Amino acid sequence: MTTANQAGGLLMYRLLKPGLSLPWWLIVLGLLAGMARAEPLVLEGAILDGGNLSAHLQLLEDPQGSLTLEQVQGMTFQPNMANSANFGFSSSAWWVRLTLDNPYDRHQEVLLRQDYPLIDWLEFWAPDAQGAWQVRRTGDRTPFASREVQHRDFIFVVDLPAHSQRTYYLRYASGGPVNIALSLYSPQALIERISLEQLAYGCYYGGFLALVLYNLFMFLAVRDRAFLFYLLYVSCYGLYMAVHNGLTYQFLWPHNPALANDSLLLLLGLSLFGGLKFTRTILATRRLAPRLDLLGRALQALCLLLLLAIPLFSYAQLIQPYSYLTLVVTLQLLLLGIAAFVAGSRPARYYLLAWTALLVGVTVYMLKTFGWLPHNWMTQNAFQLGSLIEMLLLSLALGARVRDLHHDSYRDALTGLANRRQFDERMREHCQQYREHGQPLSLLLLDIDHFKRFNDEFGHQAGDRVLQEVARLLQLEVRRPYTACRYGGEEFAVIMPDARGEAAEVLAERLRRELRRASRSDAPLTLSIGIASLDEGRFDSPEQLFAAADSALYAAKSGGRDRVMHWQAAD
Repeated sequence: MTTANQAGGLLMYRLLKPGLSLPWWLIVLGLLAGMARAEPLVLEGAILDGGNLSAHLQLLEDPQGSLTLEQVQGMTFQPNMANSANFGFSSSAWWVRLTLDNPYDRHQEVLLRQDYPLIDWLEFWAPDAQGAWQVRRTGDRTPFASREVQHRDFIFVVDLPAHSQRTYYLRYASGGPVNIALSLYSPQALIERISLEQLAYGCYYGGFLALVLYNLFMFLAVRDRAFLFYLLYVSCYGLYMAVHNGLTYQFLWPHNPALANDSLLLLLGLSLFGGLKFTRTILATRRLAPRLDLLGRALQALCLLLLLAIPLFSYAQLIQPYSYLTLVVTLQLLLLGIAAFVAGSRPARYYLLAWTALLVGVTVYMLKTFGWLPHNWMTQNAFQLGSLIEMLLLSLALGARVRDLHHDSYRDALTGLANRRQFDERMREHCQQYREHGQPLSLLLLDIDHFKRFNDEFGHQAGDRVLQEVARLLQLEVRRPYTACRYGGEEFAVIMPDARGEAAEVLAERLRRELRRASRSDAPLTLSIGIASLDEGRFDSPEQLFAAADSALYAAKSGGRDRVMHWQAAD
């Protein structure tokens, strides 16, 4: 029946267009379908359990926003020909006509719910028992107390006597999108629905709060700016969603309609700014994608300009620029994530998964809005579920960044080997294992011969390449559980747990031989290597073992360089 009614409504709409000629039989079919379409909505069954009324509405556009109820009653309404009634940004006022039928022997009290709370001005016209029209004026441009039911959405109580039909009118006008989202409930069904919604919102915003507190403590612990920008983004985005859901107007500023509207722009602008700053920081896009990063900085400046414009321009003037900016920033954030992922950034993997979750949620919500997916709890809240998953995955991306920072703090920036900090920790750890379990431990100290002279002759850049070449040799030849380190300057070290002096000498000779073979004939490179092992003497501390290896290294250099020497205990 609904499909036939929609077809009839479409034909009626075409019939009213001037200059359009149709065959007589199509005209008859259109009139019949249109009449079926205009039948009153019977209050029974699923329609009172939150049934979507879009397919039962008749609409009239008022481009000037000046028509009165008396005028529109004498005008022709068009049946809504879609499963939704969304008009986007519209400067027109929109009138809705709805006829309800109570065929039963008892009166029925039902609740008409408009579940998109960001309508600036909303009027509900209903006849009283004497047939006089009564109007209830509300909207998010009026104080919250103007609502008949104190709820984040607009809810109107409708009393229908037994065996009666009544027609109702609603007038919508808004500086933002006009989304006519009407549904009918019995009182019991609405109480049950609101209870479930409150539980879902509690979980949703509780999750946001948990993420904010967790990352606040992380920021206090590690002092990384990425956490600060994440907190800005998540906090503002969570509050923005609360504004979008009508919760902030209900609980935070119910007596301030101007703040209720401007807070949406303020929080959206801060969310976009924080999202850009967070993305550029966590993905290191200044280094990995400098051109896209430059565009990101320009968009940040544009966000700040729009934030400064909030006191100077009206909500209706700014909401569309903010919407377009949101689309551009969303695309920019995706491009930055893809560029960082291609460049090998580990946090970018979580980042792209996060944005994919958000986009899937937004897509499902929009498909529901346009009537292409059914209206249920999952599709209605897909946007918010996607955003919560996004925030969780972004928090994991921050964790990956912390791990990277921790890893970098133990790595030498030039060579990629373990640095002095990791060397000291590993030495203490393995010496402790020797004392507790008797595990053998050997230490190699390597020094590039005549490195200072090489630097003076060929330059420091060539010297850096030599250090990197030695590091590559160590990465190739030194396997776990051994650890190759750059100790400082041209000195390197290899920690060899569970290895005695003979095994250490075999590795040392191979390293010395391979570097000499790989070096250029006009600039030969050689290594002097000192070895000390816990099985060759009594060492009470890592410092004593290191001093023994350093003494052996000094002996190798004094003995002519390009050689391997073991530490020898003094007689």
